[in-house]
Amino acid sequence: MAGFDWFWKAMGGKQGRNQKRSLAIVDQAETKKLELAALTDSELVNRAVAATKNGTLDDPAEFLAVLAIASERTLGLTPFPVQSQAVLRLLEGDVIQMATGEGKTLVGAMASTGFGLMGKRVHTITVNDYLAERDADWMGPLVRYFGLTIAAITEDMSSVERRKAYAANIVYAPVNELGFDVLRDQLITERAQAVQHGADVAIVDEADSVLVDEALVPLVLAGNEPGHAPGGRITEIVRRLREAEDYTVDDDRRNVFLTESGAQKLESALGIESLYDDENVGSTLVQVNLALHAQALLIRDVHYIVRDGKVALIDASKGRVADLQRWPDGVQAAVEAKEGLAVTEGGRILDTITLQALMRRYPMVCGMTGTAVEATDQLRSFYDLRVSVIERNKPLARFDEQDRVYATIAEKNSAIVDEIRRIHSTGQPVLVGTQDVAESEALADALREFDIEVNVLNAKNDAEEARIIAEAGDVGRVTVSTQMAGRGTDIKLGGADEKDHSKVVSLGGLAVIGTARHRTARLDNQLRGRAGRQGDPGFSLFFVSLEDDMVAVGGAGENVSVRPESDGSIESKRVRDWIEHCQRVTEGQLLEIHSQTWKYNKLLADQRDIIDERRAILLDTDQAWKEIHARSDKAKELSQTLDLEVLIKASREIMLYHLDHGWSSHLAHMDDVRESIHLRAIARETPIDEFHRIAVREFKNLAQKAVDDAVQTFDSIVIDSNGAHLADQGLARPSATWTYMVSDNPLAGSGNSVIQGIGSIFR
Repeated sequence: MAGFDWFWKAMGGKQGRNQKRSLAIVDQAETKKLELAALTDSELVNRAVAATKNGTLDDPAEFLAVLAIASERTLGLTPFPVQSQAVLRLLEGDVIQMATGEGKTLVGAMASTGFGLMGKRVHTITVNDYLAERDADWMGPLVRYFGLTIAAITEDMSSVERRKAYAANIVYAPVNELGFDVLRDQLITERAQAVQHGADVAIVDEADSVLVDEALVPLVLAGNEPGHAPGGRITEIVRRLREAEDYTVDDDRRNVFLTESGAQKLESALGIESLYDDENVGSTLVQVNLALHAQALLIRDVHYIVRDGKVALIDASKGRVADLQRWPDGVQAAVEAKEGLAVTEGGRILDTITLQALMRRYPMVCGMTGTAVEATDQLRSFYDLRVSVIERNKPLARFDEQDRVYATIAEKNSAIVDEIRRIHSTGQPVLVGTQDVAESEALADALREFDIEVNVLNAKNDAEEARIIAEAGDVGRVTVSTQMAGRGTDIKLGGADEKDHSKVVSLGGLAVIGTARHRTARLDNQLRGRAGRQGDPGFSLFFVSLEDDMVAVGGAGENVSVRPESDGSIESKRVRDWIEHCQRVTEGQLLEIHSQTWKYNKLLADQRDIIDERRAILLDTDQAWKEIHARSDKAKELSQTLDLEVLIKASREIMLYHLDHGWSSHLAHMDDVRESIHLRAIARETPIDEFHRIAVREFKNLAQKAVDDAVQTFDSIVIDSNGAHLADQGLARPSATWTYMVSDNPLAGSGNSVIQGIGSIFR
C-alpha cells in the first residue's frame, strides 16, 4: 500500500506517516506482551492506569499489550495486530475502515476501555437495541476487569433505568435513543429530572451509516394532536388519475405534477370552479398534492410495507423497517388514507434534532465501518474527521467479477435467475442482494418455480434475521435479501457452527450477487463485503441494465446507443464507463442534497444551542425569579408571604414553559417556511438566503417574548405555597409525548421496481 500514500493524503485519509507510526507501536506492543504475560491481574491493571495517567496515552505500546492480555483472560479473544492498530487509530480520533469479520466489536471495546481509563465518559453508538445490549454484555468482562462500569440503553427502559445506565463509564446505545433522551432532557423543569449529561467521546459503529446516510434524519419529540389526512373523496378521485395523462412525474421520481386534464377532472369531481382559487390553494390543493404524492411516488413494498394495520417505512440504505420513523404528518396521513388505514395522530413538534447535530455535541467523535473511504469527503466536510484504512488480517481471497450489463430489466432478470440456478447446482451458497421488498419476493417466487428453496430476508420478516444470516453460508443455501444483509452481519461458511466450512471453501466460498448497482458505491461494497471474511474464498457479481433506476437517474438527459447480443447482454467498455459515470452522478446528487439540507439545518442547530444555553441558566440559577421580580409588582408582594424557594421554582417553571413553547412554535413556523421556500426563487431571491433571513428575524425576539409572556403569566395565575398553577390557565405541558424520525429523503431510489412495475419483474 505504500505506493498509494499520495492517494490517501489527497483523500484526507491516514495511510501514510501516522499509519507507519501506528504499525511501529503495534510491533512494540507484540514484544511487550511477552514481558507482561506473567503479571497478575492487579499488576496489569496498575500498568494500564500508569500508561494512561493525566488523561493521555503516555505509553501506547504498553497499554495495547495490557489490553491484549486482558482480552485473552476475560473474553478468550486474542486481538490480531491489525485490531491493536485500529484501537490506536480510534484513540487518536479517526474513523477506521475495517473489513467484515475483522473484529470491530472487540476493537470498539478496547478503545472504549482506553478512553475510560483516561477519565473520559464514552458513548459507544450502535444502530439498534439488539447490538447495544449484545455488545455491552459480550464486552462487559473486559471493561470491568479495569474497574470501569458498562451499561446498555434500550428502547423499553424507564427513565430511572436510563439514568442509572448513563452513569456508567461506558454506555452502549442506539443512536436514536441517545437523541431522544437529549430531546426529553430539554423539557425538564428541574436538573434532577435529566437522564443523561452527555459524554466526552462518541465511538460510532457503522459510522458512515450514522454520520452520512442518516445524518440529516430529524429525531422528533412531539405532543399529541389529531392527524389530518386528505379527505376520503380526494383520495378516491386521485386513485383514478392516470400517469402521463392526468399527472407527470420528473425523471428521478421525486416530484409529481398535475396536468391540465388532471386538474379539470378533480375540479369536476369535487364540484369546484378552480383548484387554484384563493379559497382552495391553502386547503383542497394541498390535500390533492399530498394524495397524489402518496399515490404516484410512494410505493407499497418499495418505500413502505403495511404491517399489523400500520404503515411502516423502509430504510432504503438498510432494507429494514425504520423503527419509529415516519414521513412529515401530511404525507404519512395521505399514505395511510391511500391504504384505507386509520390515520394516526399527528403531533405538535416540541423539539427536534438531526443526527448530525446530535453527533456534533460530542467533543470527540471517532468510528468504525467497512466502507469509510467512499465517505471520506462527507466525513471531512461535515465533521472534520479523517479516515484510517486498516489492512485485513489475512489477504482478501474474494473474486469480484466484472458487472454483467443488459439492455432491459427483463433480460437482466432472466440472466440473474439463470446464474443463481447455475451456482446453486454446484452446492455453493448464494446471497442475493436486491433493492427492495417487492423485488426480493418476486425473485424468490421465480426461483421457487425451479424448485429452489429460498430464504427471504426483508423488512417483512426482519425478526428472523439472525437465523437466516446464520444459515446463509451453509452448503446449498440461497438467501435473497434486501440491503439488510449489507450491515452488521457476519456470514460464516458452513453455517453458524461452521461444521461444513471446508466443504464450502472447496466450492468457492459464499457467492454474492447484486441485482442492480446502488446509487452509491458504498452500498455496493457493503454487499460485496459479506463474502471473503478472514481470508475465506468468495465471489461477487453485479447485474446492471440500462433501464435500472440508478442508470436512469444518473444518465438523465443522455442516451447511449449500443447493439446488444441476442440475449440482451452488452459487452462494451464504453457502456461500462458510462454506467460508472451514472453512479458518480447519483453520488454527487446525494452529496448535494446533504450539503443543501445541512445549510437549512445548521442555522436551526445554532439557534437550538442558544436555547440550550438559556435553558441551562434558568435550570441552574435563580435567573428566572430575578427577571420576573424586576418587572412584577405581584412578585414583590408574594416575596413577603411565600418562601423564596417556592417563588424561584414557580418562576423557573413559568419561564421554561414559555421558552419551550416559543421554540416549538419557531420550529413549526420554519418548517412551513421551508416547505414553501422554493417559491422564493420566482421572486429572484435565493431560497437558502431567504430562509436564513426569516429564521434570524423570527428567532431574534423569541427569548425576550418568553420573558414578557412569563411576567404576564406570573401576574395572572395562582401562585401559592404549592407553586405555580399553570394547568388552571391551560398552560400545562403535554400529558403525553412521543418520538419519531422524519424521513427527509423518502425516495432514495429503488433499482428495478419503480420503472418496471412490481408484479412481474422476474416473469
